[in-house]
Amino acid sequence: MFSCVAVLQIQHEQMVYSRHIARFLDAVPGKKLGVYRFMPIYFVFGALLEFTMINWRVGNVNFCMFITALYSHIKKLQRLSIEVVSIP
Repeated sequence: MFSCVAVLQIQHEQMVYSRHIARFLDAVPGKKLGVYRFMPIYFVFGALLEFTMINWRVGNVNFCMFITALYSHIKKLQRLSIEVVSIP
């Protein structure tokens, strides 16, 4: 079982975290907007995530489906041109 000291210590730690979270939330401007005041942060985070997924390459693979589709289309055109050239 928990002793009274341990329970008080856990409550004190939760209050410290709550105080830090409350201080952070109060530092963000736009209290009249409520939770919607954090939307610009989410938009910026989403834009950065999308930018990195398009431009970041791991080896020869990236996360952009357009580039992958473009490469497969180019390979298909090359294969067709090789077949056209080899027919005559």
